Amino acid sequence: MKVKAYFADVYNELVHKVSWPSWSELQSSATIVMIASVIIAIGVLVMDFSFRNIMEFIYSML
Repeated sequence: MKVKAYFADVYNELVHKVSWPSWSELQSSATIVMIASVIIAIGVLVMDFSFRNIMEFIYSML
């Protein structure tokens, strides 16, 4: 019985207490996440390229 009451409480909270974003809010949030992901990926690419070149320079000196 506790499981049934748990799911009833979960359903009640999702339907009556959670504020769901509107479609436009969801789209703007998704856009922000995509832009941030691209910026982070570019940052990682730059760091990887720089680290590779630094390591090649160090190894060429040995």
